[in-house]
Amino acid sequence: MRFLFVHGTGVRRDRHDALFALVRERLTARFPGAAVDSCFWGERFGAVLASGGRSVPGLNAPGRADAADTETAEWGLLLADPLCELRVLAEAGWDTGGSAEGPDDDPFAPPGVQAAGTRVLELLHRLAEAPDDPHGRPHELGALLDGTGLAPGFRPALEAAADSAEAARAGARAAAEPQARELAVALARAVTAGALATAGADADCTAAERDRLVELLTTRLGGDARVPGARAAAFLGRLALRVSTQPLLNARRGSLTVGATPALGDILRYQARGTELRAFLHQRITAEPGPTVLIGHSLGGIALVDLLALEAASGGPVPGAELLVTVGSQAPYLHEIGALTALPPGSSLPYGFPRWLNVYDRQDVLSYLAGPVFPGDPRVTDHEVRSRQPFPVSHSAYWKQQSLYERIERAVAEAGIG
Repeated sequence: MRFLFVHGTGVRRDRHDALFALVRERLTARFPGAAVDSCFWGERFGAVLASGGRSVPGLNAPGRADAADTETAEWGLLLADPLCELRVLAEAGWDTGGSAEGPDDDPFAPPGVQAAGTRVLELLHRLAEAPDDPHGRPHELGALLDGTGLAPGFRPALEAAADSAEAARAGARAAAEPQARELAVALARAVTAGALATAGADADCTAAERDRLVELLTTRLGGDARVPGARAAAFLGRLALRVSTQPLLNARRGSLTVGATPALGDILRYQARGTELRAFLHQRITAEPGPTVLIGHSLGGIALVDLLALEAASGGPVPGAELLVTVGSQAPYLHEIGALTALPPGSSLPYGFPRWLNVYDRQDVLSYLAGPVFPGDPRVTDHEVRSRQPFPVSHSAYWKQQSLYERIERAVAEAGIG
């Protein structure tokens, strides 16, 4: 048995190698006797801005919810503005009985006593000014940053928080220990959000790993990770569910378009010139004999659905293709709107199309359900993964989810592949 991994939109060599190493490690652990191969197509068939982005206006311009939904919305707001919680604390402060003064402003305070928040800021500055040596970090913190792809953005995020006016003002207003503990949580969330925002879709970070990073940083700042950021989080949680992103999108249109071109452009290019990619996939699938499990992420899933359907309708199944697994794929949506190359809208999957396991995440706006658009087809099964991450991190958050590989193992057994 062989697995063939087909990556998705916007993936180029460095990202592919890191992603495939993770997928191969997890599959090999569950299927020790199977071969795990990859089909890297990004640089050969992917999109580029041939004119340097001259078509983009303003290219150089400056640029009912449950707890899970609220949490996701909060982190979405933090990714857009990592300092937003600190800004709330800086402006609103805490209820101190009518005074926002700290010990340094209290004429009756013992000499030399600092505001509790000042000590938190000193710890943050020490952390930001420490030598950038991975071996000098605590083992768990260093391993967590390296394993999630957040290491490159960690120090810039630390420095941005430590040097911000918001942190300085919030620290000055945090006079007592309970306020300092809440400040430590807000600072830890700001640093974590900054590192996540830098990594973007390249972050391989689960919500549990994100929360653990916040806990570790909170402890380093002298706080208690069990104490929620009540004042700032309560306000921003409500705001996050209502805030409009249009002004941000307008201001960042140029940079967003350039940054999104590999991902969006790959889809558009495939729609116009997908024949070459499908031929390449066919060659890779049939290069080795025996049963093959095809795993396609995002656009990789679209291309596989097209290939398998076209081949099945025109002359027979692709040799060896026994099971298709699509992850975070838009193929069902494209079929529903009539934009899937292989199938007219409303048509059924052809005879000879293999079993199809479609994996999605409600927080991933680029994932869709296959079962409802192919009603009654026993070959099609949808499986939900819950990463608890906001988009776009959720689009790449599948590969560390244990439930994904458990469901693939079950699908392999159901298909009788061995």
